[in-house]
This record gives sequence, C-alpha cells and structure tokens, in this order.
Amino acid sequence: MTKILPFKAVRPARPYAGLVASRPYEDYSETELRSQLEYNPYSFLHIVNPGYKFQHDIGGARRFEMVRNRYLEFREEGTFIQDPKPCFYVYKIKSRGNSCCGIIAAASAEDYERNVIKKHEDTIAPREQIFKEYLKVVGFNTEPVLLTYPDSELINSVLAETMKQRPEYEFATANRELHTLWKICDDENVNKIRKEFGAMSKIYIADGHHRSASSYLLAQESKDANPDHTGEEPYNYFMSYLIAESNLRIYEYSRLVTDLNGFSKEEFLIRLDEWFRIENRGFEIYKPSKKHHFNMYLDGEFYSLYLRHTNYEFSDSLSRLDSFILYEKILKPILGIEDLRHDKRITYVHGRNDLIELKTRIDSGEFQVGFGMLPANIEEIKQIADENLTMPPKSTYIEPKLRSGLTIYEF
Repeated sequence: MTKILPFKAVRPARPYAGLVASRPYEDYSETELRSQLEYNPYSFLHIVNPGYKFQHDIGGARRFEMVRNRYLEFREEGTFIQDPKPCFYVYKIKSRGNSCCGIIAAASAEDYERNVIKKHEDTIAPREQIFKEYLKVVGFNTEPVLLTYPDSELINSVLAETMKQRPEYEFATANRELHTLWKICDDENVNKIRKEFGAMSKIYIADGHHRSASSYLLAQESKDANPDHTGEEPYNYFMSYLIAESNLRIYEYSRLVTDLNGFSKEEFLIRLDEWFRIENRGFEIYKPSKKHHFNMYLDGEFYSLYLRHTNYEFSDSLSRLDSFILYEKILKPILGIEDLRHDKRITYVHGRNDLIELKTRIDSGEFQVGFGMLPANIEEIKQIADENLTMPPKSTYIEPKLRSGLTIYEF
C-alpha cells in the first residue's frame, strides 16, 4: 500500500506564477543568474540566493537562515499564498515534441523506509545530512522528488477531466515550454487518487534520491524530538511529482575521459579487444542501436564496440546494464577510474546533447576519449530497484525537470 496525500501548497498568487518559477539554481550561467536577480524581483532565485540583496556571498547555516527570511518576505508581501484546503496539483509541461503530465502530492517517509518507494541509486551520506539541515532550518521544500507509477486508467481519467477546467497557472518560458497547473481539491477526486495509489504495492524514484533520503532523515529526527508524535505531522511526508511510467523521458549519459591512463592508442585498442568486437567507423558519427553496443570517439574517429557475449557472464539485472558494463570492463580496469563521482579525469554529457558536443570537446584537447550507449529503459530501472541493487552514478538523465517555486511544501 502506497500512501499519497494532498497538501496545502504555498504557491505564487496567480499574477506572479510565471515570474516566480525558475529553473534549478545550478542550471543558470553566471550571466543569466545576474540578469534574473537584477531585473526580476519575483524570481524564486532571490530566495535560494539570499545574499544578493546585500551583494554578499553567504554560506553555511547563515545562508539557510537567510533563505528562510527571504521566503517569509515573499509570503508577507503576498507574492505567495497558501491554499486553505489540501489539494493535489496537476502539473503539465509541454515542449517541442514532448508533453508530460503528473500530480504534485505528499509522499510518505515511512514508505521510503519500508522500501515501498523503491530506489535504484546510492546516495552520499554528507549530502543527505547537509540537505536535511537545510530543510530543517528553512522549513519548506520546493523541489519535488520525481516518482513514477504504472499507467492507471483511473488516474488518467481524473487528470483528463481536471484539465478541461480553467488552470490556476498557464505561462510560457524562454526555452519554449508551456507550463500549466490545475488544482484537485474536491473530496470525490481526491479520494479516487488516494485509493488508486493505495492499491499500488510499490512506486519508484525516478529522480531525487538525495532529496528523498534527506526528507526521511528529517522525519526520523523530528519524530524522535516530538513526544506527541502521531505520524500525521507534515514532516512525515515529502513533496513529490508522480508521473506515469509512459510519461518519463529517459536519456543516457556519455562518458568523457581526459587520458588513456598511460596507454598508447594502439595498446588501448588491444586491451579493449578482449571484451569487445571493434569496428572503426572513421568520420561517420555512430550511435548504438542495440543494448550492449557502445560508441567510442578517439583520435578524430568513431568506433563501434560490441560486447563479446561469449566472454561476459550475466548474473543479475545490474550486470546487464550498459553503464555497468562500461565501468566494469573499460573505465575501471583499463582507464583506472574507480570513483565515478569524484575522479576529475571523467565527466558526463547527458543524452539531450548530441554527439557533436562529445566530438567537439575531445577535438579541443580537453578530453582524449569518449563513450556513449543507449539509455536505460524503465523496466531495467525497476528490475534493478526490485533486486535492491544500485546503478553506477550518471546512468540516467530523466525528464521532466520541474520549475522551482510553483508549489511549496511546509513542514
């Protein structure tokens, strides 16, 4: 049984929604960030970058406190309002060629603990603790965890009926996306959605493993500190965006490496030959068409690498994953890269950027070799989660990516 609840969102008043909503802070270049902060007083970036008001960089616990202050100012000035009744929020994002729609709701920290909410990535304990402290000080969450569930005709029908109504928000962004949000507050449809999710034995984290882990840590700490704990306090839940599996867009990450770990080009190719059948594609831009096929760009030429199945043994779902094969047979044993998160010799380019970027960065001399693969699919992700295994870092780049500031969950 999966527990998904409506909540009383704090959100922009209707006139300000398009101005408040922002991309994640790290997505902005320095020039874009400065422009937004200077010319848009309603941008949510003013909350997450509170030192701008004083033209001063602020870090650590002081920054968390000032984030809280900027947030309270937005509430006091009427930029933010709070719904009087718990609601589900239907959020649709439409871009060129793609459209997705899901439900913003509160998911249960207890479900996370019981593994009803399934994970497929490892988390880093220090990052969990930092974000937990951030949540504890600011008292709100504005970055939903992306959860996915099997397609449901009942939920689809509720969403379709809801989207016939006038939306709360409808605005376009500079990257040619259309963002639309509706509320579901009536008891009948709220209960339908709760009951439908309640019948699901499990759902899956698509993106946001650290956010969910940090929210769980905060729930545990708050529970221990509250002698009157009931289990229904807001800290027992975390804000999530629930989307049907068919609406997910899953892309791969290419790997770029600065050097060949002391090998010459010829020696490196000989080492690869043990596990892969290699074809030189020359100047032809090659992208794999099957699982266990890889592309490689080296010294101005593309290569196709086909895993030798007669040599490689599949033992579980992780061993079949292309990013794992690439790590186990090339990155670690040949190129000497063991720590995929922190080794400065490796970087990643997500599949929304084409192979031209990979080629350009290698041709520039910044990197010496690059590898690509097909993206993982939802069934691979679910199977790895069901087997309680974890993917290598940067195995998936998953969309949609939501705007910050449209719905806020207070603890």
